[in-house]
Amino acid sequence: MNIRSLLLGSAAALIAVSCARAADAIVLAEPEPVEYVKICDVYGAGYYYIPGTETCLRIGGYVRYDIGLGDVVSYDKARTTDVKTGEAQGIWQNHTRFTFKTWTGQETELGTLQTYIETRMNYGKHTAYSGSDSPRYYAFSQGITLTFAWVQLGGLRVGKDWSAFDMFIGYAGDVLNQMLIPYGAFDTNVVQYYFDAGNGFSAVVSLEEGSGLVDTIDSYVPHLVGGVKYTQHWGAITGVVAYDSNYESAAGKVRIDVDVTDQLSLFGMFGYGSSGKLNDDVTNAIDAHGRGFYKSWGGNWAFWAGATYKLNETTSLNLQLSGDQLRNYGVAANVAYAFLADFTITAELDYDRYGDFAVGKVDPSISWANANKKSSVGGILRFERSF
Repeated sequence: MNIRSLLLGSAAALIAVSCARAADAIVLAEPEPVEYVKICDVYGAGYYYIPGTETCLRIGGYVRYDIGLGDVVSYDKARTTDVKTGEAQGIWQNHTRFTFKTWTGQETELGTLQTYIETRMNYGKHTAYSGSDSPRYYAFSQGITLTFAWVQLGGLRVGKDWSAFDMFIGYAGDVLNQMLIPYGAFDTNVVQYYFDAGNGFSAVVSLEEGSGLVDTIDSYVPHLVGGVKYTQHWGAITGVVAYDSNYESAAGKVRIDVDVTDQLSLFGMFGYGSSGKLNDDVTNAIDAHGRGFYKSWGGNWAFWAGATYKLNETTSLNLQLSGDQLRNYGVAANVAYAFLADFTITAELDYDRYGDFAVGKVDPSISWANANKKSSVGGILRFERSF
């Protein structure tokens, strides 16, 4: 009887202790569910959904370093003054750029809502040397530049962009120095509408503000650009026309792109523009010297032609030839080598020949590009890492 009482008492004591410990136990909170970033493949590679939204975001950019040498007017070389003697002499044209880009996309009832923003930060020598009395040419941080910042809903785009006169028809080849003979200006605020028929035919209409002292609109009347394009498996045919509301000048460009083989592609572009009041330096309050926001070449007509040949998956050769009515000519050729994935080294050689120095200039001894001789030669070595 005593043994049974002892066992029952011990069992009761153990149960009591267990209940007490259970009452004092700490209950751990359930971990909150983790919301992982989801891949968005609607707009291509590199997009992710912004958590809690239906908006897809992509981040990218590049870091670039250029080394230039040669004559000043090849745009590859700089000149400065000797700190001891004050004499003019050549110097390397070193330039570093960091570019940051963001893209967003979202499907809505009114169409795709997109944004694109690109900012650039530059360091190096940038101001052109203009003569023996020029100040010292030194390296400096050039601040932040807003290159693109636009919103597009369906076909309607508004914001900061490059002119449709240049973007819709395309760049003048894959050379680094495309502006030996300029083919248009770029920076502008825009109100644009893009149309894509889905069968290779597309079009654009663009109202533009222009930029700079000469090219920014001087009234409520905007600059106007229109373009059409037909794209097929063999290449494309594109045409653009533009009206400069400041100087009442019209200009147009026609371009053809042909993919000859998987390795070889060719392009040719021809531009023609009326002078309007671009040459009226005597009566204009602000002189344009014959060159406007759209007709930026010399004389009425100009041409650009080029080719790209892919030697293999990592190496390509690029060529551009250009010229205008005033007998200004340019040749640019380079070899681009993808040293690693997203890391490319490009070596380029540039040649300019400036023809008629007197046309459209108050001082006939100075060309539009500050050339002091007929021919200029230079080169660029570029290192670029994109991400």
